[in-house]
Amino acid sequence: MQNLRWVCKHLLILSLCHMVSGGLAQSQTTPICYEADRAALLGFKARILKDTTEALSSWTGRDCCGGGWEGVECNPATGRVVGLMLQRPADRDSGIYMKGTLSSSLGALQFLEVMVISGMKHITGSIPESFSNLTHLKQLVLEDNSLGGAIPSSLGHLPLLKAISLSGNQLRGQIPPSFGNFRGLEQFNLGRNLLTGPIPPTFKNLHSLQYFDLSSNLISGLIPDFVGQFHNLTFIDFSHNQFSGQIPNSICSLPSLLDISLSHNKLTGRIPDQIGSLKSLTTLSLSNNLLTGQLPESIARMQNLWQLNLSRNGLSDPLPGGLPKGLPSLLSIDLSYNNFNLGTIPQWITGRVLADVNLAGCKLRGTLPIFSRPDSLTSIDLSNNYFTAGISNFFRNMSSLQKVNLSHNQLKSDISVLRWPQGLSSLDLHSNQLYGSLYTILNNTSSFLEAIDVSGNQISGGIPEFSEGSSLKSLNIAANKIAGHIPNSISDLIELEKLDISRNQITGTIPTSLGLLLKIQWLDVSINRLTGKIPETLLGIEGLRHANFRANRLCGEIPQGRPFNIFPAVAYAHNLCLCGKPMPPCRGKQQ
Repeated sequence: MQNLRWVCKHLLILSLCHMVSGGLAQSQTTPICYEADRAALLGFKARILKDTTEALSSWTGRDCCGGGWEGVECNPATGRVVGLMLQRPADRDSGIYMKGTLSSSLGALQFLEVMVISGMKHITGSIPESFSNLTHLKQLVLEDNSLGGAIPSSLGHLPLLKAISLSGNQLRGQIPPSFGNFRGLEQFNLGRNLLTGPIPPTFKNLHSLQYFDLSSNLISGLIPDFVGQFHNLTFIDFSHNQFSGQIPNSICSLPSLLDISLSHNKLTGRIPDQIGSLKSLTTLSLSNNLLTGQLPESIARMQNLWQLNLSRNGLSDPLPGGLPKGLPSLLSIDLSYNNFNLGTIPQWITGRVLADVNLAGCKLRGTLPIFSRPDSLTSIDLSNNYFTAGISNFFRNMSSLQKVNLSHNQLKSDISVLRWPQGLSSLDLHSNQLYGSLYTILNNTSSFLEAIDVSGNQISGGIPEFSEGSSLKSLNIAANKIAGHIPNSISDLIELEKLDISRNQITGTIPTSLGLLLKIQWLDVSINRLTGKIPETLLGIEGLRHANFRANRLCGEIPQGRPFNIFPAVAYAHNLCLCGKPMPPCRGKQQ
């Protein structure tokens, strides 16, 4: 889904860049670049204090148009700079970035048509007011940096702008009403900022809009009725904001709309009865709102819909009668956490070729369902229901399954004899009545497995030895009946970020090899029967954010270094004789 949205978002960007570079390639002779343009580019370079992309290291010599200046495009007939494209993947963890601020000198590039400074992560400061002088600009992309402050209202005076994306920054304040002047605008993306206030009424003029993304901000007020007049719209994402009121009926009259997400807002009322009029729609996400009433009958007539997410609302029974024969393209459904009392999973769900089935908290009962095409399933969430009996046959033929959540049911099975799908990456079975040992689940499951949660069951035996090559990032076996010691081979779980073995009957000492798990952020060994000291080797875990050693039989000095000596005292309480900060000082040592 994310890949599809990325393609949609960048399709217009790529086409505009091609127009610039393609149109320039027709001339055979290339004059030296215009001196004022060269000076403007060097002004930008001077404000970049660090450049690990190494793009600006190519900006040397007098000719910025000869092809040697990375990211710079010129008109070969005039020597004027028409394109500045410095773009890197928006991976926050990579070491590729530029650090500095945007220079107002870029506003002197009088003939600039495309400006893309994207994915640089550490470009801070505000957007220069001088950018409003770029009257030839067709595309402005400053996404995935760290720009702050308010969006200059003067940008609304760029007459030729087709695409603007300022997403993935720290911009504040309201959306400038002057942006309603962009009558030819086709792509508008202000997502992932800190913007507030409503959508300006002046936006009613944006009739050419095709892509409209305001997601992950603090925007409030009603969704304007005039959005339904943007008949070229194919993509709307207003998710993760504070929109209130009802979903306007006018949205249902958008003939080209492919994707709409209004999730994580405060929308109320019913889903519009006319929703089925969106004949082209492929994705509908209305999750995490305050919607009530029944699903409209027309929803069954959506021939192209393949993803439907209505989770975490107040929707109620009965489901539309046309669903057994409707939604022929459906691949993913999420009806979790509404007021549905389904009893059993409808046959129109179990009998389809589906990839994702999410029916958590739908008051399902009886035994786990049998799907007619289990090989197509990649994700299942049936948690927080009332399923009973075993799970021994449930995973049969689920060869594509990657994620499963059956937590908070009343399932009873011996997990030591179960066969798990080989492609599994996430397994959540916590809060059931499962028993048996951990050996099979920790050693004979998928090598792709990243998360295991079997806490709150009746699992017994010991913690088995681990082997190299594990992808496990999260292991939660808390609140069981597990005994024995922590194996030294736990150090083989080099990707582990969370370990919770609390509320068991584990004995022995905390192995020093635990300090080799350098990615651990959460560690809980509380309420066991552990003895000895807390190993000094744990000081090597620099990213640790939470640790709990409470209610064991530990003794000796707590490792005196961050973060162990600044964790709250309750994390060490109810042991035999732990001492040192944050506990009382050890005997013979001064605080």
